Amino acid sequence: MPLDFTAIDFETANSSPASPCQVGLVRVRGGEVVAQTGWLIRPPAGHDDFQEWNIRIHGIRPEDVVSAPTWEAQIDRLHAFAGGDVLVAHNAGFDLNVLRRSCAATGLDAPPYRSLCSLAVARKTYRLESYRLPKAAAAAGFGEFPHHDALADARACAQIVIDAARRADAVDIGALSDALSVPVVEFEPLVAERAAA
Repeated sequence: MPLDFTAIDFETANSSPASPCQVGLVRVRGGEVVAQTGWLIRPPAGHDDFQEWNIRIHGIRPEDVVSAPTWEAQIDRLHAFAGGDVLVAHNAGFDLNVLRRSCAATGLDAPPYRSLCSLAVARKTYRLESYRLPKAAAAAGFGEFPHHDALADARACAQIVIDAARRADAVDIGALSDALSVPVVEFEPLVAERAAA
């Protein structure tokens, strides 16, 4: 099987994982980037306050997302792009939690994605003082990029996994997981907040 996956990155409006304001997605087929996309998101109601700390990190402001699609309006678009791929993210627990919590906050069932953490992959592949995304991406041969832009971060994340698979002589995500002892994490569903109310 070829090295196929979708890299994903979310930026959030505040400390709530249910406050996505931007997503980046990069599709990899056979170890090559074949498609990429990203867009702004209007965070779910009740999770839509923008904290100054987050704005300083990613530069996205409330006025930037006023006419952006809501989470409910764009989850199908995200799912159509990622399909049944394993989702790869740098600190995947964060990004998959954004997906789960945003679905729960809007009464939707989250797609049952499996995930692989490129941060864990980088720690098993490189010897670095820091495994933050810019440092790990540089070790993978990915040049400077606008960190905290969701699409740029997803592209950097994809490059880490592509490079790690090459170094490990791993033909697919399962082989990479086995070679580095980094698990592919199974989806953990949440009860939707509206359904639980």
